[in-house]
Amino acid sequence: MHQFTEQVVLITGAGAGIGQAAALRFAAAGARVVVTGRRDAPLRELAARDARIDYVVADAGEPEDAARTIATVIERWERLDVLVNNAGAGAIMPLAEAGAKQIRQIFDINVVGPSLLASAALPHLRATKGAIINISSTYGHKAGAMLSHYGASKAALEHMTRCWALELAVDGIRVNAVAAGPTETDFLAERMGLTPQQIASVKEQEAASIPLGRRGVPGDLAGILLALASNDSGWITGQVLAVDGGLSIA
Repeated sequence: MHQFTEQVVLITGAGAGIGQAAALRFAAAGARVVVTGRRDAPLRELAARDARIDYVVADAGEPEDAARTIATVIERWERLDVLVNNAGAGAIMPLAEAGAKQIRQIFDINVVGPSLLASAALPHLRATKGAIINISSTYGHKAGAMLSHYGASKAALEHMTRCWALELAVDGIRVNAVAAGPTETDFLAERMGLTPQQIASVKEQEAASIPLGRRGVPGDLAGILLALASNDSGWITGQVLAVDGGLSIA
């Protein structure tokens, strides 16, 4: 139950949803967990739930925040064992309405941010022979109308996962990704900017298209993240695991 004791786990975008659920699970397994997000209040509330959880206010889309985040983690806890690139951005965006600003924002958070954070973390992950886990999406490998730029950014993240796994294997660093299906978080409202009516419609359509008949919940992903980070997965690297109720094969 305490397989992560003495380990330090960094999870981005953990103010709610998958990141929050994973933080609580890692802490329960003995890890010292550091979470990031753009807003202080939800991070502070999460840290108050478990003494093993700490936080840094940081924006995954701001390049200067990557080095600052890693430096803060090392200053406080002196090591880093697991990096979970969970923060994400997206938009239901028809091609006819795609603008440079919206496209850049999606790629800044989903591609540039994880790259800079992983790069800054490398010396410390080498020291612990640690692990990187990237959070992708079913739509990183499954086509979806009006999801071209979101899907392309996640496809890039999946390809980076495989490339990093090859590059960093010599250092003993494992790199994997979890391709999450539609999950009950605030993503549709906070990141996609949909109205309550649009959210209800999207959720109904998604549940109907998922073979297991329901949208996921954050706990469906949290356990998988722990499993991929653990020594039990010590011979797994460069993989993208779909956790989506069968949506990717439907």
